[in-house]
Amino acid sequence: MKNQRLRIALAQINSTVGDLEANSRKILQYTQRALSFGVDIICFPELALCGYPPEDLLLKPGFIKDNLKSIERLSNNIDKDIVVIAGFVDRIDNKIFNSAAVIYGSKIIAKYHKILLPNYGVFDEKRYFEQGNNASVYSFKDIKFGINICEDLWMEDGPIKKQSSGGAKLILSINSSPYHAGKNKERQALISRQAQKHKVFIAYTNMVGGQDELVFDGQSMIVDMQGKVVCRTHAFREDLLLSDLDIPVAKKRCAVLINTNDSQKKPLPKPEYKKLNIEDEIYEALVLGLRDYVWKNGFKSVVIGLSGGIDSALVATIAADALGSQNVFCVFMSTRYSSKESEEDASQLAKNLGIKMINLSIEQIYKMYLLVLEPLFAGSTRDVTEENLQARIRGNILMALSNKFGWLVLTTGNKSEMSTGYATLYGDMAGGLAVIKDVPKTYVYRLAEKRNSHGFVIPERIFTKAPSAELKPNQKDEDSLPPYDVLDAILKAYVEQDLNLPGMVKLGFKEGMVRKVLNMVDRSEYKRRQSPPGIKITPKAFGRDRRMPITSRYRG
Repeated sequence: MKNQRLRIALAQINSTVGDLEANSRKILQYTQRALSFGVDIICFPELALCGYPPEDLLLKPGFIKDNLKSIERLSNNIDKDIVVIAGFVDRIDNKIFNSAAVIYGSKIIAKYHKILLPNYGVFDEKRYFEQGNNASVYSFKDIKFGINICEDLWMEDGPIKKQSSGGAKLILSINSSPYHAGKNKERQALISRQAQKHKVFIAYTNMVGGQDELVFDGQSMIVDMQGKVVCRTHAFREDLLLSDLDIPVAKKRCAVLINTNDSQKKPLPKPEYKKLNIEDEIYEALVLGLRDYVWKNGFKSVVIGLSGGIDSALVATIAADALGSQNVFCVFMSTRYSSKESEEDASQLAKNLGIKMINLSIEQIYKMYLLVLEPLFAGSTRDVTEENLQARIRGNILMALSNKFGWLVLTTGNKSEMSTGYATLYGDMAGGLAVIKDVPKTYVYRLAEKRNSHGFVIPERIFTKAPSAELKPNQKDEDSLPPYDVLDAILKAYVEQDLNLPGMVKLGFKEGMVRKVLNMVDRSEYKRRQSPPGIKITPKAFGRDRRMPITSRYRG
């Protein structure tokens, strides 16, 4: 069978939800770059024009109208010598569709509507979109190709089956597939399997960037008909992937796109790719998620309550890497229970990172709280109430600094603590972004160790001392919680895998310990509902992924 060469580009861009003008400008910029290399077809991610996910903006008629005006203006500015595939929201009558525009010759010559709408995990597309029904096949010169949008590719007998049966030898898949640890292995296995099964090339373009609790990792790729990865992009950053593909020609054309760009094409740059291990991958996801959350929401700087412990140390390090040390401020707020070692470790960390640390004693404020409450607490034994007062004083101070100087407060609780309620509502949970909310405690240590391997910043003693909130004398986390390695294993089984108590007991966990942990998780739902969003890095995070009722007596 005769082959024809096609020069293709995958534009892995970072769109901002709702910023139609800036997203259009970026699409044009990347198209111009591709044109300079004589590219035939360039693909942009799913809903690249409006950003993903736009959520209830899709219920606003004005938003849909502005999006449609933007795609028309964009198409009018596209050079005639390149085909552009870009995601946008189409409307027919009063129905809207998750769509791809096929732009050529300064106009939209075709539209593809997403057929398979995901409605699980973080996805809620059936709330907004109508289902497409036409798995069209298009022609470029003598090459037939099909378009898929994200979920379309994940079904073995999805649109790709009809398109390949119709002669397509290339599938252009545009995606906004959010990240969790290990997700790219799943994607690559799927894409390779689909390419082999249907005897097609697959060009997979994925969004990159942070959007609230979601991070899009990019990792776009082109896979040949044998399922082998031809080339791929970097993870967690914008990129333009260029490749020449020799694709079997079609016997007859359909929906022909005539490209007149037959000029001499300059050679393509050699694609670069850096493979990340799992710790580096998660760390990069947290850095990108934090940076985009801060910048896209109009902040420049952040403030963190630095305790001298591992959690706040990791958050401060991520923030410095994401925003620059000059934009990170830390406050060490001591009481009678704060150890000298914690203050020393916090100071050393701040020095290593080059960030400003404010030393502030809250002892006098704490005494005043106790004095005011003394008549009401008379005859009562000291308990967690007095501990939580300290956390809430710290939260108030951080929020005061945020109000005064415009610093976004970053909270430092990890997934193990958020799961079990081992955190103070309106205290250490007060803030704008919970950076490591989806990172289990055992992974906090792994990420911190990995970061130190790239340049030592976190003092060694922070790793070796027993975790403590330091809210009462000689306090240790394990006074209230199981050892973190055991706790995290139970939490993974319950929160991420939805196992019940008997199922976990079969895995070897002690029934009494499992009952205690599950009770803590269930009783803390009201706390989590009031916590700031956190960056998703596991298959099931608190928030969009896991929507449990606050009021529930089910204890399965």
